[in-house]
Amino acid sequence: EAELKHAPKLPEAQEPNNQEMLALSSTAALSFAGPGLAGVSSRAGGAAMVAKSKAIPFLDAPPALDGTMAGDKGFDPLLLSNVVPIQWAREAELKHARICMLAVVGWVTVDLGFTVPYAPQVSSLAAHDAAVDKGVFLGLLIPIALVEVLAGIPKCFQIMNEPDASPGGDYKFDPLGIGASAEMQEKEISNGRLAMLAFSGIVTQAALTQGPFPYTYNGVEDLVPPMQSVQGALSIL
Repeated sequence: EAELKHAPKLPEAQEPNNQEMLALSSTAALSFAGPGLAGVSSRAGGAAMVAKSKAIPFLDAPPALDGTMAGDKGFDPLLLSNVVPIQWAREAELKHARICMLAVVGWVTVDLGFTVPYAPQVSSLAAHDAAVDKGVFLGLLIPIALVEVLAGIPKCFQIMNEPDASPGGDYKFDPLGIGASAEMQEKEISNGRLAMLAFSGIVTQAALTQGPFPYTYNGVEDLVPPMQSVQGALSIL
């Protein structure tokens, strides 16, 4: 009895509070849920963290398009940026954009009457075949091939193998110093994309109509419908 009197008293049990009860119930529920439900909850949490594309909101944002490049709108529904190196794709895009901006101007100005010495006096649509037949096309093919071999191909190897290489399309050729700003880079790629679409449309229309600028079946009348009424009224008078 004496030993029992001097024995230390055990602390009285305390009732768990609401937070402890909630934690215990959650743990017990997960322990009986099995691995399947736990996997679903983890996947749901991961899906909630995936950002959506700004261009196509119902698709996930392409991982390679983080908005740091000029013209990056998050538009890549086929996820080509996961397969093709992004800098290589930018090099190809800028090269074709610049070519098409020049091509649109060249195609239209020739059909508006601009000519150069020794060039065939034909429309832009027939210029390729006429230049090949007369042999003058070789004078254009050789310099283009030299530029591609001496500049284009080495640039592709550089951006694919050197981590600190200049971005795609950057050849350090900017004598007027107007291409360094982010605004001008954005304008270049935006106008270049428009030119690629425009050149495709111009060539298609020229082939379909076999006519001069503006490459419609009835000239400017197809672009400005009221002119048809005006011409009809003048013909009656």
